[in-house]
Amino acid sequence: MISTDTDLAVERLRAGGLVAMPTETVYGLAADARNADAVARIFSIKSRPTDHPLIVHLHDGDQVDLWADDVPEPARVLAATCWPGPLTMLLRRGSGVHDVVTGGRPTIGLRVPGHPVAAGLLERFGSGLAAPSANRFGRVSPTSARHVVDDIGHLLDPDRDLVLDGGPSIVGVESTIVDLTADPPQVLRVGAITERDLERILGSPLGEAHGPSRASGMLEAHYAPSCVVYPAADRAAADRLVSRLRRQDERVQILDRADDPVEAARSLYADLRDADAAGLDALVVVLPPAEGIGLAVRDRVTKAAAGRGPTSRDG
Repeated sequence: MISTDTDLAVERLRAGGLVAMPTETVYGLAADARNADAVARIFSIKSRPTDHPLIVHLHDGDQVDLWADDVPEPARVLAATCWPGPLTMLLRRGSGVHDVVTGGRPTIGLRVPGHPVAAGLLERFGSGLAAPSANRFGRVSPTSARHVVDDIGHLLDPDRDLVLDGGPSIVGVESTIVDLTADPPQVLRVGAITERDLERILGSPLGEAHGPSRASGMLEAHYAPSCVVYPAADRAAADRLVSRLRRQDERVQILDRADDPVEAARSLYADLRDADAAGLDALVVVLPPAEGIGLAVRDRVTKAAAGRGPTSRDG
């Protein structure tokens, strides 16, 4: 099921199959975004709510107008500056986009990934690929081909689907999502490209995100392992918490990569998976500083903590 054959992956996609593809952020479960039946299988395999929109991945920014209408100038600027890369732009959907892709919403998320294998796949495929993270909904995102197989391999059809191996994801957390249908634009999900980066590129301040969930990653609880996750402000706080939990006979460890936020992001989801593999009851995560990609790590850890509770460990 795992392969490095991009041509085979293109064949599977054109035949209506699904391909788990690498990106620089996480692995995505991709389908031809023009094939409503194929896209529907993504929701089924992930157990994803059908009103939760997907991101469409493109080969380059020139394809934006095939998927979106009334593209504003700030979107053009961000596409020219940040693509390929870990930025998703929420735009007004084009008339030919299937409802299943957008969850019936009037907007569509578009991104040009910066991973060479994804770029080659998209170039050869020639159209957009709808691709949320290749894991069960709400659980820890995959950053390797093996993670994908561990999560959903038993749900994929080996004669129809494929896991395309492009090595470990180098960013490790999902793309930043910025809503360009709002004025001023709003960041809906933090990632490697920060709000400060976007304001510098656009030359103007962004607005505060508000309103209902309308993009991936806006839920309060997400990215959750089976063990309980506890955020800690610093190592001293983590040590105190671990001492208390161990007195309660909890199997607990500390995850402390706070001094290297880039590595913390790259390794976070693998670390959460390792905690489950080790049979831990709890993982105490020391938060990196609230700046740069550390903001995205803090966001994911906080949502992982909200996703599991002391009485909710059965997955």
